Amino acid sequence: MKTRIFLLLLAAILCGSELWAQSPAVGQSPAPQRASGGPPAIPGQNVNGMRIYLRAGLKTHGPGKHDYPQFLADWSKTLTEHGAVVDGSFHAPTAAELERTDVIVIYKGDAGYMTDREKADLETFIKRGGGLVILHDSLCGPDPEYFASLVGGAKKHGETNFTLEAEIPYTIVDKENSIMQGLSDFTLQEDEAFYSMTWSVNPKINVLAKAVIAKTPTAVRTGHAGEIVPQIWTYEHTLPGGTAPARAFVWMQGHNFANFADPRIQPMLLRGIAWAAKNPSTNWWTTSPPPEAVTVRAIDGHGLYTSSAG
Repeated sequence: MKTRIFLLLLAAILCGSELWAQSPAVGQSPAPQRASGGPPAIPGQNVNGMRIYLRAGLKTHGPGKHDYPQFLADWSKTLTEHGAVVDGSFHAPTAAELERTDVIVIYKGDAGYMTDREKADLETFIKRGGGLVILHDSLCGPDPEYFASLVGGAKKHGETNFTLEAEIPYTIVDKENSIMQGLSDFTLQEDEAFYSMTWSVNPKINVLAKAVIAKTPTAVRTGHAGEIVPQIWTYEHTLPGGTAPARAFVWMQGHNFANFADPRIQPMLLRGIAWAAKNPSTNWWTTSPPPEAVTVRAIDGHGLYTSSAG
């Protein structure tokens, strides 16, 4: 009898402990529930958030440069903290993955190199109005005219058309654009700018910021030092056969990975991602990020955002 009573008491204690562990603390939201037959929900994830696919690549440069794997790791967390549903990989997203994606953020070398299948899947995504965000040498590839038709501008792989480890003196061109909210002219230290770009003509890009090409040896040798070239832009278009207009946002820098954390750059990129996805929600960023991070809030009904200290 004593043994039976002990076992009953033990069972009650264990069950009570389990219920206590599952109960949210006072002032906290209940833990997300598991979908019927599905995996456990991710604590803190906004399941109704903007759907973002991060397309990264293997590292191609030395320490601190072109760190595509670190971008995938860091920004998957940053975007989740800000209320997004994030997926991503080192491969081009499949048609099935694109069906549940609002915007693709690409940071990898030579993203213009695509198989016929990858091109077809990407074009289908863009034709229905899917958004693109292109960072640094994701602009490079074998057919800049084709890639420029998707994102507004592109760089030919294999040509000497870049500075190296130079200052980027930004002049803000479209100061009224909400992506550039709060930004004045500034210089980004130690990065890379491209010139001899191929640009879309119809429609043209909307230049958000431009820069004077630094007098690096390659720029001087090729006669491009001192030229003024767009470095940040938006692009809106409808592909032939498309059912909805699509948006692309491009930041040409990112050679130096530390610049992604620049307090002027990170909020701009967050706003650019939201703009490209055409997300008009006023509660897109529903989860509070850590105090040292950047919070973002909607300022109008067109998916345009402003930032403030967290």
